[in-house]
Amino acid sequence: MAKLSIRDLDLKDKVVFMRVDFNVPLNDAGEITDDTRIKASLPSILYALRNDAKLILASHLGRPKGKPNPKMSLQPVTVRLAQLLNRPVSFARDCVGPELERNAAELKPGGVLLLENLRFHKEEEGNDPDFARQLAAPANVYINDAFGSAHRAHASTEGITHYVPVRAAGLLMEKELEYLGKALQNPLHPYVAIVGGAKVSDKIKFLQNLMGFADTVLIGGAMAYTFLKAQGLDVGQSRYEPDKLDLAREVLQLAKQKNVKFKLPQDHVVAAKLDASAQGEIVNSSSIPADRLGVDIGPATTAEYVAEIRQARMIIWNGPMGVFEMDQFSKGTMEIARAVAASDAVSIVGGGDSVAAVHKAGVADNITHISTGGGASLEFLSGLKLPGVEALPEKP
Repeated sequence: MAKLSIRDLDLKDKVVFMRVDFNVPLNDAGEITDDTRIKASLPSILYALRNDAKLILASHLGRPKGKPNPKMSLQPVTVRLAQLLNRPVSFARDCVGPELERNAAELKPGGVLLLENLRFHKEEEGNDPDFARQLAAPANVYINDAFGSAHRAHASTEGITHYVPVRAAGLLMEKELEYLGKALQNPLHPYVAIVGGAKVSDKIKFLQNLMGFADTVLIGGAMAYTFLKAQGLDVGQSRYEPDKLDLAREVLQLAKQKNVKFKLPQDHVVAAKLDASAQGEIVNSSSIPADRLGVDIGPATTAEYVAEIRQARMIIWNGPMGVFEMDQFSKGTMEIARAVAASDAVSIVGGGDSVAAVHKAGVADNITHISTGGGASLEFLSGLKLPGVEALPEKP
């Protein structure tokens, strides 16, 4: 079922509390180094302002551990947001309390107030009901547009929904649920899942869930070595999880039972160490030297994976194929990124590293949907319920 949307509401003269994701990177001078997340929420913000809402924006930034930390203040975001909106944005020095209530009362239709970092209060992550009630106090309407935080039951994502009479999804949240929902409930076939990254344990539920609808699963990254080790192969110094070998065997068995093509790398780029001066060499899976570690998929594997991607009508990608941050070990990940972008499939990329990879390859504009929530998208695609999504009502 689709969730009630901001587009379904009358916002005129309403005080709208919008949970956004402004968890942006700051340098030592407190300057924003990447404003992607601010720009991602602009459609919802502009929609609310065009409809004469009085807008309160709330977000976390970093991990201040429940107390104020000037290095994680959202004040720099106020400046950038005002530039992007081309209108003044007020800043509240706290997210609850009498000053906030005064600031909220002074808001005019079309006015914007950004609250200080929610996580300066430990009650935010603790989903404290009294704190949630204080957040809700000025608001007539609650909008959640922070998909990246929807997998957390925090005061601003779940608790507040018990105290605001009208609740709905923002446009970014709506888009995330549309594409990720399609990947789960209305998949197109052939359906190819590309799964990389460091650990099988991080993605076990995702892999198990994929067996219900994927036709092909392409494995890369360090997690591949746990699967190869589980098959009895020597993996040299490659990272693997010794305590997850039985789990890896279970996944391989499940793939066989469900008739899913479960592809592991057949060749690898290996190196003696992980640093900028390290040189790679190509070896087969059966001959990884004892003193080398795997750092990328090899050319034969890349060609095999690209051929599978070309046939796909739906692609999910979560996790890189190797240590793509180092240029000499990025070839496999970059070629996969280019193949996904060049395919005719509906392509969905989630997870910080995969998103970084499509940007590094310069193909982000050719991906159907890039998810803004790494952990949230992974949990959603694993079939888990996200508290921030569950707290929003469905369309009547």
